Amino acid sequence: MGDKSTSRGPVTRHRRTTISCAAAAGATYANGSKKHSSPGAKPSPVPVGHRNVKVKDKKADETSVSPRKESSKHETAVDDRLSCHVTQESLLSSASGYSNYRGVLNWCVVMLVLSNARLFLENLIKYGILVDPIQVVSLFLKDPYRWPASCLIIASNVFILTALHTERKLAVGTISERTGRFIHYTNLATMLFFPSATVLSISSITPVGGVFALGVYSVLFLKLFSYKDVNRWCREIRQAKARTLSRSHSCPSVAQLNGSAVHAHVTYPGNLRHRDMYYFVFAPTLCYELNFPRSPRIRKSFLLRRLFEMLFLIQLLVGLIQQWMVPTIQNSMKPFREMDFSRMMERLLKLAVPNHLIWLLFFYWFFHSSLNFVAELMQFGDREFYRDWWNSETVTYFWANWNIPVHKWCLRHFYKPMMKRGANKLLAQTAVFLLSAFFHEYLVSVPLKMFRLWAFMGMMAQIPLAVFVGKFLRGNYGNAAVWISLIIGQPVAVLMYFHDYYVLHYVPST
Repeated sequence: MGDKSTSRGPVTRHRRTTISCAAAAGATYANGSKKHSSPGAKPSPVPVGHRNVKVKDKKADETSVSPRKESSKHETAVDDRLSCHVTQESLLSSASGYSNYRGVLNWCVVMLVLSNARLFLENLIKYGILVDPIQVVSLFLKDPYRWPASCLIIASNVFILTALHTERKLAVGTISERTGRFIHYTNLATMLFFPSATVLSISSITPVGGVFALGVYSVLFLKLFSYKDVNRWCREIRQAKARTLSRSHSCPSVAQLNGSAVHAHVTYPGNLRHRDMYYFVFAPTLCYELNFPRSPRIRKSFLLRRLFEMLFLIQLLVGLIQQWMVPTIQNSMKPFREMDFSRMMERLLKLAVPNHLIWLLFFYWFFHSSLNFVAELMQFGDREFYRDWWNSETVTYFWANWNIPVHKWCLRHFYKPMMKRGANKLLAQTAVFLLSAFFHEYLVSVPLKMFRLWAFMGMMAQIPLAVFVGKFLRGNYGNAAVWISLIIGQPVAVLMYFHDYYVLHYVPST
């Protein structure tokens, strides 16, 4: 009995010691850290005969933890059953920070399509099919054997070559700066007066042909003005550095690499060539540079997509104008003659929808499809023809971002030179709007052969509107004001000009 108790006691003590060591080892490794009593100490090995005891101990620990987890889950379920509210904002509140309105945008698009489909169906039922391709040709030509607008555009080469040869004379010092400045300004002034006098004097030029011809001359006017300025700046830099450039260095030959032309760097006066001049004339920009950014190759798939868009959209634009806008404008003449303001407002709002849709399609056709097509064909690298004007919160932001080529020209050759001469910001901005108002009126009044100044006053009205929106309207309210001015302002000008043109040409004088 004593021997058994003696022998049993150590075994029991040894087993208890082993279990405590295993528990200590388990506690040491449970959190992933290895903590020892001394830096060099190692955990004591567990005897092989007692491994089953260690496994049982782990299972006991798991069974001891699981009731706690079950109790916490039970408490969470009870809390969820008792309370179902948290502090939060409604999604449509500005404080919620919610901004994903994609479904609302899709809904607006669907409603827009359905409402315009109803209007288009109503138009077809009331007027029938009015689209006539032959009538489009008659808008450009009265006589198929006389093409005065095209001849006027071809004659613009005289002004282009005059500017080029004047710069060549100035580069070699044959004429003085004063004489060259006089020739340039005379050439530019003639570019505005000659086509306008031709359009006003020749009766066979249609209004549409006149707008196209004057538009080409206006673009060339801005291009040649920039050409004059940049070459003058180059001469000033050359004189300041007192450096003479040889012809071989200033006009290197174009190398060939893998079948594609490598565009060499050109310096003044090597840029004064017919090739460089006509590249600038046809390039989709108004600001001249000696070395334009160039794309490495012509992407044929991109070019074909833009060409398809151009052909499709121009036909869509013509069809919408003939089918939708023309009948609406013609039906608006009676309320204008009778001065029925309620009917005039109704016609104005009815005209606003097709007019704005046509304006948006024209923007995409010209600034995206057409200019990208020309840029890709000429490997012109700078494709920023517009920015996000649709997000405009101020009127000035809209005018600075919807037509980037014109904005760059005004900033580079008109606004900044005025600021350098000491003009304040408001005066310079007013002068820019004044210049824009002149060209808007020039492109409308001269082809219509009547001067009513509606376009001029509409552009100048943008100045007080810009001040008002900038001071009193911010964010979405400012953006809404810009959209309203675009949707309502343009139909007002269209109705004013059409009414005056109709009275001038079709109402018999008493």
